[in-house]
Amino acid sequence: MAVQFSSAQRAIAVGVASAGLLIGAFTLGAGRGSAAPAGATGNSALTAAAAAAAQGGARITVTGTGKVSGVPNQLALSMGVQTSGASVATALREANSAVRSITAVLRHSGVAVPDIQTSGLSIYPNYSANSGVPSGYQVSEQLTITLRRLSVAGGQISAAARAGGNATVINGVSLNLSNTSTLMASARAKAVADAKAKATAYARALGRPLGPVASMSETTAAQPYPVPEFATNSAARASSPVPVHPGTQQLSVTVTVVFALG
Repeated sequence: MAVQFSSAQRAIAVGVASAGLLIGAFTLGAGRGSAAPAGATGNSALTAAAAAAAQGGARITVTGTGKVSGVPNQLALSMGVQTSGASVATALREANSAVRSITAVLRHSGVAVPDIQTSGLSIYPNYSANSGVPSGYQVSEQLTITLRRLSVAGGQISAAARAGGNATVINGVSLNLSNTSTLMASARAKAVADAKAKATAYARALGRPLGPVASMSETTAAQPYPVPEFATNSAARASSPVPVHPGTQQLSVTVTVVFALG
């Protein structure tokens, strides 16, 4: 059966079709515009801006090290006494007496009261083989002494050892720099100069000028030095000053510096 449309219906159909054609044409034009080649003017401007930003934010990170040496000017002495007795009271009394003698000799030789410090005390029982009953007791008292005049430190050590008698125990010494501020300032200057020289060489190799410092951090380290050891009780028999050789102590500073590149 044939379908009949009124004049009003035909007008509506024509309007809808026309609207569809207009929408399709607009969509096609927009699609063609978005498919523009990457080399178009707008994209080129964005790429150039990104490249400029990347160049402006370029950084170079280097480390520099500065080392200096100084002669130690003071000595830290770790010594004490060790006694044994049938009772705690006996062993402790002998240890206390020996420590008082050591302290008196050190004070007489010019060591200041604040430079003599009690650093340890222990009391423990001694046992015979296969016995749970103590056969006696042992007392150990320790002192840490700072000797600030190396020219007489050897004599002070010998005098202290003799004062403690056969109970004397010397654990070791360490030689120190009492003031490192000037040396550390020199080490820092050398470390920064070393870092700048490296950064300049790298920037030149890259064909870029070296810019300002963006950040810097520091690491410090004192090089280890040998610590002389004295045998237990052997120094008590010394009749001449203990030889003291200060040698040198090395201080090292390492800096990590971030430079901007021009």
